[in-house]
Amino acid sequence: MKIVMLERHSVGTDVDVSCMNELGDFTAYDNTVTPEEVMERIGDAEAVIANKAPLNADTLKNAAKLKFIGELATGYDNIDIEYCKEKGIRVANVRDYSTAMVAQHTFTLALAVSQKLVHYDSYVKSGQYAAQQRFSNFDIPFYELDKKTWGVVGLGNIGSKVARIADAFGCRVITHSITGSRHDDSPYEQVDKETLLRESDYISLHCPLSDLSRGFIDAGALAAMKPTAILINVARGPVVDSAALADALEKGIIAGAGLDVLEKEPIAANDPLGRIKDSNRLIITPHLAWASVEARTRCVEGVYLNLKAFMNGEVRNAVC
Repeated sequence: MKIVMLERHSVGTDVDVSCMNELGDFTAYDNTVTPEEVMERIGDAEAVIANKAPLNADTLKNAAKLKFIGELATGYDNIDIEYCKEKGIRVANVRDYSTAMVAQHTFTLALAVSQKLVHYDSYVKSGQYAAQQRFSNFDIPFYELDKKTWGVVGLGNIGSKVARIADAFGCRVITHSITGSRHDDSPYEQVDKETLLRESDYISLHCPLSDLSRGFIDAGALAAMKPTAILINVARGPVVDSAALADALEKGIIAGAGLDVLEKEPIAANDPLGRIKDSNRLIITPHLAWASVEARTRCVEGVYLNLKAFMNGEVRNAVC
């Protein structure tokens, strides 16, 4: 089988992908961005491994031998699923490989913002701490998680883990499903959007991007939140209206935000969030919540196992 990996660098050069050689004639490209590159590099491949490269009717129309697409991720919005169904192309994603790391990063962001860690680290390293006489400094107030209300949007694997961790911190946990799904096995209170916004001290987003979730946090939603609330987005950038969030942070409508995802990635030069330099209000990381060494290794292994199963006539993690 001829196998093409379009975005080898998307999993990092420190993670080995040589296992793919066991399955056939394997070629890896560092990165593939444009439709023209996709079309040229797929050629007569029977299996394609991708992450963000656009795989749709236009880019796949000449890929006559293509039988399998392995997504190097859980989300597959870069793939035209209906087209693949029509052409009989199996699409498989990797599930639950980054749950531990994304949940961990959720609290890394929340604690960094709420406890003003950047400020206090800078205070010590600037020499201000050495120059004072008292043993402690807490010039910017910070608060405990204990007894706060943590709102979780999306109760899949990641959202469920975040709920359990928030619970362990002593939070009251409430959850909201954008699709309206009920989770009868969940021990946590399920609420409507209005209640989520009104009662949460922290809101963390863990939902997939869809027409329902796009712009879920807009100016109206931000206005309905507590002025002391902190928003965490580790889902997809367009779930939050960037301009509305920047305005809310600058006007003190909410207290802070931690983001790992943005509407355009890498961040656009004109992204309004880019003008906020105060890390006490906003911390942005470059879409790395999924990317621990362990998670990236599991991701590659998952694609390998998906393709191996397909070659053996088995169905594993099939999207279509």
